[in-house]
Amino acid sequence: MAENKTKPTRGSVTAFLNKIKDQQLRDDCFAILEMMRKVSNCEPIMWGSAIIGFGTFHYAYESGREGDTVVIGFSPRKQNISIYLMGGLNKVEDELSKLGKYKSGKGCLYIKSLRDVNAEVLKKIFAKAFKEAQRKNAHPG
Repeated sequence: MAENKTKPTRGSVTAFLNKIKDQQLRDDCFAILEMMRKVSNCEPIMWGSAIIGFGTFHYAYESGREGDTVVIGFSPRKQNISIYLMGGLNKVEDELSKLGKYKSGKGCLYIKSLRDVNAEVLKKIFAKAFKEAQRKNAHPG
C-alpha cells in the first residue's frame, strides 16, 4: 500500500506564512490560522510543505488504504485558499448558505479572500467541522 506523501513536519507555520508575497493573502491566512487555533484548541502543524493543520484525523477506506491527515486545515494556493474539513460539508450546509462567495469539493472549501465571505460564519464552520471530525475518529494533537 502506498504511503501518504503529506505528513506532519517540523516546519515553522509562521515562517511559511511570512513567505507569502501577497499582503492580503498573507493577512487572510494569519486570520484563518487564529480562527482555526481558537476553535480547535490545537497548535498548528505544517503537513508537507504547504498545508497547515490542526489535530490529526485517522481515516480508513474500504480499499484498505488508511492514514492520518488534518482534522481541519488550510493551504494558501495561487488560485485560492484551500480549506480542509475532515468532518465533511454535510454538517455545515446551513452555515454554507450564509458564508458568501466560495467553491467546494469533497470536504474542501475554496475561497479567494476573507473579504468574499462572512468571517463569523467561517469560524462556525471550522468549529462544527472540527467537532464532527472528532466525533467520527479524530485525535486532538
